[in-house]
Amino acid sequence: MSSPEEQAFRLLTEYSNGFMVSQVLFAACELGVFDLLAEAPEPLGAAAVAARLGTSSHGTELLLDTCVSLKLLQVETKTGKALYQNTELSSTYLVRASPKCQGNMLRYLARTTYLCWGHLTQAVRDGRNQYLEAFGVPSDQLFSAIYRSEDERLQFMRGLQDVWSVSGRPVLGAFDLSPFPLICDVGGDFFKDPLPEADLYILARVLHDWTDERCSRLLARIHGACKPGGGVLVIESLLAADGRGPLTAQLYSLNMLVQTEGRERTPAQYRALLAAAGFRHVQCRRTGGLYDAILATR
Repeated sequence: MSSPEEQAFRLLTEYSNGFMVSQVLFAACELGVFDLLAEAPEPLGAAAVAARLGTSSHGTELLLDTCVSLKLLQVETKTGKALYQNTELSSTYLVRASPKCQGNMLRYLARTTYLCWGHLTQAVRDGRNQYLEAFGVPSDQLFSAIYRSEDERLQFMRGLQDVWSVSGRPVLGAFDLSPFPLICDVGGDFFKDPLPEADLYILARVLHDWTDERCSRLLARIHGACKPGGGVLVIESLLAADGRGPLTAQLYSLNMLVQTEGRERTPAQYRALLAAAGFRHVQCRRTGGLYDAILATR
């Protein structure tokens, strides 16, 4: 049995190696490992995988065996040869043909978010996003040039759809939305463009991008567009009341620091923003998933 000191050091090592785990996942997706194994009629050896992907035999074998340790692949040995195939996890979430595939979001995380997080220390020092340092985008042009290309913008949008395919149902089931027959999912230039008529406006992963001032401005616009009895459904990852957890929401909040001008918030902070915009009735529901729901009506 290990000592408390050894357990603490093991935990520290796990944390410090976390970026390596992410890179293994990103590389395997980028190379097409999971798609190849899904399409193969039988499990494949490392040499066959390397030949079909055009990768080195040595590097491929190391990557495949690490994926086995991460439970992304499974392996069996026949006549002294290791044969690899997907696990249920990778078949469900990492194979392009799966309706729940998260590939677009993973590619966005690998190519954009990961690079921003390399500047987290500076983001904490400055208190602002790191697009200038990561990509050469001036902060005053951030929201006109947040995507380096149209392809990146589309990939991010597809990534949001990937996540929603898994996380959407518990969010939309958090409240009875039947009193709202006409629903508008708010997007586009919502600070300037006229809002269409609706009974309920949905702000899905929108408010966490912005400062309190900008959130207040947007919520006030929505309140002004709401009919009596109408409302807004805010979909975000809620922090605990003291802001110290859950860990995923805290990491998302740091991500807002390095990539945007916003943050994740507590239920009380969202209640305050919504009340200041004129919404009288505010209900917060935790779903147990990545995203929680806040329903506010006027």
